[in-house]
Amino acid sequence: MLLRPFFLVIFMFFCIGNAFAKGTDSPWQFEVGVSAGKPTPIMINAGVSKDNILFRVEGGGWHLGSNEFWVGYRGNLAWEFFHELPFSLDLGISGGYAFAKAPNEIHRALNRAGKRRYVRSYNYKETLDISIDVRPNIYGFFTQLAIPLHYFKKHNEPTVLWRVGYAYRF
Repeated sequence: MLLRPFFLVIFMFFCIGNAFAKGTDSPWQFEVGVSAGKPTPIMINAGVSKDNILFRVEGGGWHLGSNEFWVGYRGNLAWEFFHELPFSLDLGISGGYAFAKAPNEIHRALNRAGKRRYVRSYNYKETLDISIDVRPNIYGFFTQLAIPLHYFKKHNEPTVLWRVGYAYRF
């Protein structure tokens, strides 16, 4: 359901970026992009870098109905290696929050059968963390892996956070 628009947006960023690409002598660079991963399925990202220091923010959300949605935000401060080449490697620290909620029909049936609320009628996941991450990039395509160092909030938290996507730099 979400994969076709995701790949269409990545393809459009890639085509437009290559059509208008030109060199720049400025130490400032900006980036916009889209990515998919865990814990937030789809995120839009924006970033700014000066020389080799990079600051990036990401966010995304989706509302499917009552008690069925997800939302996530993440920020990243990184040092970029191989800045001048078409590929680079970002090493840094990040922090983020993610929340997802979905209905659980078995729990609803249990509550209806007992005519009381015994359990929540939905499932949820919630994380608030600080992580170290690595992000290799090649021609705008990237893979980001993050290992959480500390969870401030956790319920059904992942052990590794990952993202794949495309970011256009200008």
